Amino acid sequence: MKRGKRLRQRMLTIVCLGVLIYSGTAIGLELFGYYQNRQVLAKAQTMYEQEEVTNEKRESGKIRTSFDELRKVNDDIVGWINMKDTMIQYPIVQSHDNAYYLTRNYLKNDTRAGSIFMDYRNDVVQESPNTVVYGHRMRDGSMFAGLTNYLKKDFFHDHRTFQYDTLYQSYEAEIFAVYETTVDFDYIQTDFRDLGEYAHYLQAVRKKSIYQTKTDVSTDDLIITLSTCDHVLAPKSGRLVVQAKLKKV
Repeated sequence: MKRGKRLRQRMLTIVCLGVLIYSGTAIGLELFGYYQNRQVLAKAQTMYEQEEVTNEKRESGKIRTSFDELRKVNDDIVGWINMKDTMIQYPIVQSHDNAYYLTRNYLKNDTRAGSIFMDYRNDVVQESPNTVVYGHRMRDGSMFAGLTNYLKKDFFHDHRTFQYDTLYQSYEAEIFAVYETTVDFDYIQTDFRDLGEYAHYLQAVRKKSIYQTKTDVSTDDLIITLSTCDHVLAPKSGRLVVQAKLKKV
């Protein structure tokens, strides 16, 4: 009996050690992945900032020189987003679908963090009324995790605008709607049959917003929609959405 009891205790100890080693390895790999992702994105930030400080001529139809170095690395890069007091300072990429950059960084290397990417239906030359940009909500606060700050009333009121640049134009984006929803609500519609449908869409998203702002948004305006996962609302279908009116700089 004693021998059997000792054997069970040893087996239990071995199992516990195995679980501990597995868990520790998984956590270590996750943390290393976060570190690698931050290093890769820091390089992109350096390349963009170096070009941004130069005096560039914004000739119509010509790609801005601030993107030259980045596009040597990947010509899928179509824009840049910068939101103060968050980690969001990233290049925006675009592919032929909305799946490719879910698990790849802007260097096209596999990564859990993916990229900040534009909906494949959008076009930075012929801009749609609604430009949709996606990003993962990473646990280390990177990618679009910073959008959760806008659920805090004080942060929202102190950070009503952010910078959005395309290959051809700079915008100040003024936030007019923040809300949690599910994929059943078609907030990612990029184009509309007519102005009436667009007006109905704008009315619907403003109604869903947790804040009621005085920002005037009409069918004459272009908007940008930032989308990330909301696992608290719904593990698979929950989304956190931040929408802003685009004003040329």
